[in-house]
Amino acid sequence: MEKITVLGAGSWGTALAMVLAENGHDTLLWSHREDQATEIAQGHTNERYLPNLTLPTTLRATANLQNATAHADIFIVAVPTKAIREVCQQLNDYLTKPALFVPVSKGIEPHTHKRVSEMILESVLPQYVDDVVALSGPSHAEEVVKHHPTTITAACVNLSAAEKVQDLFMNQYFRVYTNEDIIGVEIGGALKNVIALAAGITDGLGYGDNAKAALITRGLAEITRLGVKMGGNPFTFSGLTGMGDLIVTCTSVHSRNWRAGNLLGQGHKQQEVLAQMGMVVEGVRTTQAAYQLAHKYEVVMPITNALYAVLFEDEEPKVEVDKLMMRMKKREIDEMMQE
Repeated sequence: MEKITVLGAGSWGTALAMVLAENGHDTLLWSHREDQATEIAQGHTNERYLPNLTLPTTLRATANLQNATAHADIFIVAVPTKAIREVCQQLNDYLTKPALFVPVSKGIEPHTHKRVSEMILESVLPQYVDDVVALSGPSHAEEVVKHHPTTITAACVNLSAAEKVQDLFMNQYFRVYTNEDIIGVEIGGALKNVIALAAGITDGLGYGDNAKAALITRGLAEITRLGVKMGGNPFTFSGLTGMGDLIVTCTSVHSRNWRAGNLLGQGHKQQEVLAQMGMVVEGVRTTQAAYQLAHKYEVVMPITNALYAVLFEDEEPKVEVDKLMMRMKKREIDEMMQE
């Protein structure tokens, strides 16, 4: 049995905390809201994020970050990407020994272009970091808590650290593979949210399966082109954290990014959509970062460019779709390899 703290009590953090508790680990879930921590600890529910779910009575919760830090030397980092630096920097006040960090949020920081694992390494003092293992893959919290079969990947250059995380989570409904390509795993997990926003837009515009299949396929080509240029293994993008995560996020109503894109396609503006969602939509920030990275690495990413125009230049979604369709004629294989 391991002592584990999960930082962040949203839907995904709560679902992973439930898996860990059911696997027999001493699991503490930290929320920045006192009322939410009390609900989880005393009522064994998290109605805002996972309604109609009863959590294991062995799963405890707290809003006290000092207590949450003292509890464990394994931290599952499930806060939104925009909060990772702040929360991790606060940990420095309470950490007393090296810890294993497992980021499960998916995104890239605009302007710095840092992946989540890099943000953690820059925020936590080096003497307190044992290793960082990214956990990613096609996984909706709403299905995990129902024990629907789910398969994801633990990624770290240090394979033994990835295997440790694999052992923490593995059970009859939650299968974990390992991968040493943490760059590819994090890039795939982040950029699929960009394509999922675009997929939602096509559905909001009333387009059908033809459009979505094309978008997913061409979106994967964009992700792979950029990911390889940044140092990822091209085979990673054909796996769970590339193709797998892309498919599930582009095709499911559980996906916040798809739902947000769907509203954009129906004519709602970005601020209205984000207010209506009531939860973080990671793809919006990641679109900005991906757009910047495409220019930095000189990688052709037409879908990303079109989505950026919709989100940050107030262009009409249908206009951008028409531009994509009327791009210069190309051979498919050439464009798949084009940088």
